[in-house]
Amino acid sequence: MSQQETFKQYINNGYTFKGEHFKLGCAMLNGEVVTGADVFLPLKTLNRHGLIAGATGTGKTKTLQVIAEGLSDASVPVLMMDIKGDLSGIAAAGVSNAKIEERYAKIGGSWTPAGYPVELLTLSHEKGARLRATVSEFGPVLLSKILELNDTQAGLVAMIFKYCDDNKLPLLDLKDFKKVLQYVSDEGKKELEKDYGKISTTSTGTILRKVIELEQQGAALFFGERSFEVDDLMHIGDDGRGVISIVRVADIQDRPKLFSTFMLSLLAELYATLPEEGDMDKPKLVMFIDEAHLIFQEASDALLQQIETIVKLIRSKGVGIFFCTQNPMDVPPSVLGQLGLKVQHALRAFTANDRKTIKQTAENYPLSDFYKTDELLTQIGIGEALVTCLNEKGTPTPLAATMLTSPRSRMDILSDTELDALVGKSKLVRKYNQEIDSESAYEILTAKLEEAAEKAAEKAKEEEEAKPARGRQKEEKGLLESVLTSSAAKQAGRTAANIITRSLLGALGLGGRSSKKKGTSWF
Repeated sequence: MSQQETFKQYINNGYTFKGEHFKLGCAMLNGEVVTGADVFLPLKTLNRHGLIAGATGTGKTKTLQVIAEGLSDASVPVLMMDIKGDLSGIAAAGVSNAKIEERYAKIGGSWTPAGYPVELLTLSHEKGARLRATVSEFGPVLLSKILELNDTQAGLVAMIFKYCDDNKLPLLDLKDFKKVLQYVSDEGKKELEKDYGKISTTSTGTILRKVIELEQQGAALFFGERSFEVDDLMHIGDDGRGVISIVRVADIQDRPKLFSTFMLSLLAELYATLPEEGDMDKPKLVMFIDEAHLIFQEASDALLQQIETIVKLIRSKGVGIFFCTQNPMDVPPSVLGQLGLKVQHALRAFTANDRKTIKQTAENYPLSDFYKTDELLTQIGIGEALVTCLNEKGTPTPLAATMLTSPRSRMDILSDTELDALVGKSKLVRKYNQEIDSESAYEILTAKLEEAAEKAAEKAKEEEEAKPARGRQKEEKGLLESVLTSSAAKQAGRTAANIITRSLLGALGLGGRSSKKKGTSWF
């Protein structure tokens, strides 16, 4: 048996699956495509997460597009983080060209154009359905993490949430949370300390500053109503294909706190909402995070910790997470070790660090008798990649240098007119893009403070009106006191006292001596 036949049998044995699967490409040996050595991806293990990596221009985004199309065709909903703004074309059918025809002549099969059911989502004022969550839904733990608070400050945030729950003060947006912070550090401080414990004004000031910093990155757009429901990410189109939801975040890639806030909320909501599913024939949802190195380089420790936790646990909920990045070393080892599917495009060896990265990357792939992995990583061409995944038993498939299939949808972005048409027929846009400002903590506390201010003003007015009467009484009292304390008044008082005293003593026969008449005797 020739080397090519041995290789073909080796690949076929490794990539033959009983359950649903779709073709990713055809394996190559010594730089040539081996006809019939097809590489498939099993749907059963795509909830074990994945990595799509490679240098700029090697075809990572197109690989992401191919996998998303295969999932949609299998009725699996897809969620894509479009950080570069170049994924919207998946909604339109592609156009054949000479390169596509040449590729399919090598890998076999046929290429047919197809557009896919797409929903556009946004965190800002981009075209699409607005993604929001309330502060109450976000919760004190995640809010403390995104604000990077210490234990004391996090405890105060938890106390504030408890106070708002007990007093029916809904926390819908950051405006509400700021108002409560200001209230508990001033007018409401005694009220809270009576029932909930001591409050540090320094801590409330620090938290307020961090909230303002979060606002400056655009988080005020994210917090509020109407809250996005996870079920709306899991729709199946009328034709039976999974809907591909594209979150357009190209305008916030330089605002890591906003993106971190969104990712924390989304991952936590998915994990909290979805039931345990165990092993499924195919995922319930697959999420793709394009340009994931932007997240890992700029994200807070809280986000990294949350992603690590979610990646380890969320597969049991039927959700797969795929990271698309330039350098596989951008992904923390604790996350990288959880990724079952790896699609590695070419890497560049321009520096000593690049060569070190290539060596480390090669060590993360299964050993192969047919490839020198570290050398191959710098030699594979555009639209080619090293592939390994988990089979239905959960063990890695053989390493396969693969010429990948081409996307059937457009490999370019939609025009503004096409975007407007897509948004115009969206049910989610009509559902979520209405501005809602329900009565919440801000309005309730503002009304409470205004009422207190009105009562204080009325009291002050009453005191002011009573002031002249009190002034006259005081004046009369002062005049009387001045008269009574004068020297003439004192002398008159002494004279009157003497007269009264002598009169009393005379009436008792105890009066003083009287003058005697001459010649007169008592005997």
